[in-house]
Amino acid sequence: MRLGELIGKEIVNLYDGARLGVVGESDLTIDAATGQVHSIILPRRQSLLNLWVERPQLVIPWEAVKKIGSEVIVVELDQTTPRFR
Repeated sequence: MRLGELIGKEIVNLYDGARLGVVGESDLTIDAATGQVHSIILPRRQSLLNLWVERPQLVIPWEAVKKIGSEVIVVELDQTTPRFR
């Protein structure tokens, strides 16, 4: 699968049904030698009240990706998974 095929897909958490973000508004950590994706990094959504506050990023390990559909990427992150950095 190519990066271009992931762009625009919404990321949804299987654990609680939460919509986490969209690929394209996120970064990927990729092994330069092998091309293997290690994680998806999503910026946290900002509200108008918190424009100047630095927000942690949501890090989704590639192992948490369970299914890639035509419009959605399903990931499984439970509440015990450390997700922010």
